[in-house]
Order: sequence, then structure tokens, then C-alpha cells
Amino acid sequence: QVQVVESGGGLVQAGGSVRLSCAASGRPFSSYRMGWFRQAPGKEREFVAAISRSGRTKSYVDSVKGRFTISRDDAKNTVYLQMNSLEPEDTAVYYCAADMTDYGPYDYWGQGTQVTVSS
Repeated sequence: QVQVVESGGGLVQAGGSVRLSCAASGRPFSSYRMGWFRQAPGKEREFVAAISRSGRTKSYVDSVKGRFTISRDDAKNTVYLQMNSLEPEDTAVYYCAADMTDYGPYDYWGQGTQVTVSS
């Protein structure tokens, strides 16, 4: 059974930084394409960033480009989302997702971790 567990959320001031971590188990971690999504109050869940199984391909939503960095450490079965220059608009529940295919919807999701950015 695949489990996805996020950690690292919290309260941070605007301009600050937070690093989220996500561990996925059940298969060799290198088998997973990993992604981060977020859902702000009253809004739909949106894509934030993704990293391919090899780690060579990364993608970001425009609003976080240059501020957020996704990375993976397969030896630790963990994917990270380094978030810098945070803005109040980044406030959301952040979800980690895993999938064993190269494209398309993610099959496995974590419970989410809250990130709150105060102005």
C-alpha cells in the first residue's frame, strides 16, 4: 500500500521561507513522479510543482517560478518543496502527490500540511 506523508508546514511572515517534505512508501521511491499542489480557502486545488522520476524534469506554476524549488532525494524516499519569498497569497494547504506514470493524474495523495503566510 502506498502512503504519502507531508511535513514542514507552519506560520511564516511574508518574505520568509519554509521547506516542505514528503515521504512516499510502498514502492521504490525512484518509481514515483512527485508533485505538489495547494488549496487556498474558497479556491480549487491547484498545481504548484512536479518532478519526474529521474529528477531531471521539473515544472512549476507561473506564480511560484523563481521562488519555489522542488527536489528529490531518493535515498531518503523524500521530495522537498523549498519555498522562498513567501507571500500571503501562498497561504494554503499543501498536498503532496505520487504516481508511477510519467504523465496524467496522480494516484496517491497525502493529507496535506498548512502553510500560513502573514503580512
